[in-house]
Amino acid sequence: MSVKRRVGFATLWLGIAYMVVIGWVASWSFAATFRSQTFAEVNETIWAMNGPLFWSWVFSVPAGALIAGVGLLLVVNAKASHVWAFGVGMLVGLSVIGQFQGAPHFPPVFGVVGGLILGCFLMILWLWAKKRMTLEGRAGTAADLQLAGYVFLIIAMWQACGLAGQRFYQALSSVDPMSPISLILYLGLGWLFLLLSHYVDWRVRLEAD
Repeated sequence: MSVKRRVGFATLWLGIAYMVVIGWVASWSFAATFRSQTFAEVNETIWAMNGPLFWSWVFSVPAGALIAGVGLLLVVNAKASHVWAFGVGMLVGLSVIGQFQGAPHFPPVFGVVGGLILGCFLMILWLWAKKRMTLEGRAGTAADLQLAGYVFLIIAMWQACGLAGQRFYQALSSVDPMSPISLILYLGLGWLFLLLSHYVDWRVRLEAD
C-alpha cells in the first residue's frame, strides 16, 4: 500500500472517529445536560458554552466529515489537485456560511435558496429519468432506491423549512412548536435509501467484474 493511501486511511478514520465519538456518542450527554438544566447551570458543567468540549461538539460533524472526505479522496488515489480543491473549497464554504450563524432573519434568502434547491431537485429527476431508461434488472433497482432517497430528502428539506421558519411567522406565534420527529425520520429514510442504492449498485458492479 502506498504512503498516500496509508495517510488517507488514517485521515479517514480520524474523521469518522471524530464524528462518531464527539458528534454522536457525546451528544447523548450534551442533550441530557441541556434538556434538564438552565443556561447558568450548564456553564458549571463540562459542557460550558465557552469550553473546549462544547466547541469540539459544535464542529464535530462538519469538521469530521471534511476530514473523512479528504482521507477518502487520498484512499481512492484522487489527483492531488482534486484533494486540495475539495479540502480548501469545503473549508472556505464552511467558514463563509458560518459567518451567518448570528445574522438576522432575512426571508428572501429562504425564498431564493429554496427555489434553487427545488430547481436542482427537478433537474436531478430529469437526469435520473434519462439514465433510468438505460438500466435493467438490479441496476434499475439501485436507481429506484436512489429516487426514493431523493424524494425523502426533499420532503425533509420542506419539513426543515417549516421548523426553522415557524418562530418568524406572527400568525404561528401562538401555535405550539412542531415536533422534529417527522424531520429526523424523513432524513433517516432518505439516507437509508441512498445507502441501499449504493450497496445494490456496488453488488451489481462486483458481479459484473
